[in-house]
Amino acid sequence: MKKHNVLMAHNYYQVPGGEDTVFHNEVNMLEKNGHKVTKYTRHNDEIKSGVLSKLKLGIDTIFSFKTYKEVKKLIDENDIDVVHVHNTLPLISPSIYYAARAKKVPVVQTIHNFRLLCPGATFTRNGEICEDCISKGLGQSLKHRCYRGSLAQTFMMYAMVKFHRIIGTYDKINYITLTEFNKNKLLNLVKDESKIHVKPNFVERRDKVERVLKDYFVYIGRLDDIKGINFLVEAWTKINENIDLYVIGTGPEEERIKDFINKNKINNVKLLGFMKREDAFDIIKNSRAVIIPSKCYEGFPMSIVEGFSLGVPVIGSRLGNIEAIIKDGYNGVLFEKNNKINLKEAIEHLFYNKDLNEKLSYNAYNTFIKYYTDKQNNYELEIIYKRLLGDKNVK
Repeated sequence: MKKHNVLMAHNYYQVPGGEDTVFHNEVNMLEKNGHKVTKYTRHNDEIKSGVLSKLKLGIDTIFSFKTYKEVKKLIDENDIDVVHVHNTLPLISPSIYYAARAKKVPVVQTIHNFRLLCPGATFTRNGEICEDCISKGLGQSLKHRCYRGSLAQTFMMYAMVKFHRIIGTYDKINYITLTEFNKNKLLNLVKDESKIHVKPNFVERRDKVERVLKDYFVYIGRLDDIKGINFLVEAWTKINENIDLYVIGTGPEEERIKDFINKNKINNVKLLGFMKREDAFDIIKNSRAVIIPSKCYEGFPMSIVEGFSLGVPVIGSRLGNIEAIIKDGYNGVLFEKNNKINLKEAIEHLFYNKDLNEKLSYNAYNTFIKYYTDKQNNYELEIIYKRLLGDKNVK
């Protein structure tokens, strides 16, 4: 298969996140498979304080002339075939699409969240699912200050999306969504379905590990209320004291969770803090299951696929992309969002039924091998690039 010269672009946030990991994974995967990758990155550490700097940031978020100029130069210098964008917010901006178009190079954007449809990016408000920006218009985000609770910051997101909708930017590019669920949401904005390609994230292939089932379940991720961590810890007060919950990660709810544990004298919830991924995997592999209790749709929960790669089933909310990835009773168990009784039943069902756990474990690993390895992902991404470049032999 023909190898390509790919410009991979990503704007780093100040706090590292899953999008950064996906960007690095795809760069490494493409290079490993013989493609030449040129990286164009910017970092939010560039952002300066002050009124004039904030005004400039607002303009750059809508259209960065710095990005436009630099990307055109990189395309020329590296004979770029495809521009593949991950995050543009705020410094890269949609100007990168126009730089690619000026050089007649196809561009594809991986959609990691719901920003183009919801300026708050999560389709949530006050801890509940909200799609008002689809049904009632983007102005709803300003009414409710949906981005960080700030009218000024929400307006910046609103202005970017609104402006580029008006001038038709989003109809000029191609997209990669991580699930069919995400694709169906994006079709509220992009009417040409042929421009949307579905390709999940991935984990580097590993041999199936030896599991020694122990008496605990694992939550791994950001300690944020929208992720369901408060609900999960509160629900654990109803769980048999012989069943532990290991919590891996940090976040804004950490102190509140510690206080709740202390006040309620909960002995079977262990806060392990931040851990390196491989150290976390050593704990996850022997757990009964990973738990994803999220209150939001999620973009693509990597913890599900990481669990599958270790042959660990996942218990998750029956919601959005969690429901799109977990097949209830096959590679995991789904429960009704925010339903403590339903969650308790799911936990006990897996804890006391070793045969079921072994069956789900087997299917979880097979799901990983079939859909979520680097080899499969590289094949799918190469097909997408060939389609963008007009290869008529690709269906």
